[in-house]
Amino acid sequence: MKGLIKILVIAIVFVAVSCKKDTAPNYQFMPNMYESEGYETYGEAAFRNGLEAQLPAEGSVPRGHIPFDIENTTEGYDLAKATLTSPLDSTQVDLVTGKELYEIYCGICHGTKGDGKGNLVKREKILGIPSYDDAGRAITAGSIYHTIYYGKNSMGSYANQLNENERWQVVSYVLKLKADLEK
Repeated sequence: MKGLIKILVIAIVFVAVSCKKDTAPNYQFMPNMYESEGYETYGEAAFRNGLEAQLPAEGSVPRGHIPFDIENTTEGYDLAKATLTSPLDSTQVDLVTGKELYEIYCGICHGTKGDGKGNLVKREKILGIPSYDDAGRAITAGSIYHTIYYGKNSMGSYANQLNENERWQVVSYVLKLKADLEK
């Protein structure tokens, strides 16, 4: 009798497992939680004015962005050169990080020593890159930061590639290169 019960239980389990269809879903208790309704990007009017792509609120600042109040003009450059100083104190300056960032973004043109002899200059792809110790330049922390932020002449802006702290690290490293060249 015990053997018959075992065979009957095995048969019931076999029938229950073999009749299960993996292609058919099981019961869904809260389908809205995991099957969201997709919307087309510009399919229906979500706002009263009928526009879906809205401008940000006036005066809003993107997350993580710190506005730079000095304009991208010659007067702004002169103002930055005369007044702008690094907010980093001596404990926050990391010349190793500054060197890494400098070699990634600046060294290709300005050279690893700041002498204006980077690989692109050696290959004559870009000409006229001055050395950091040229007397006519008289660069300061403010002028370097302004140039990194906005670019100057054929050099483009690096404001999107470097955050504020990284820009100041590069400024510190450039000033170190300038001091090394002036020795």
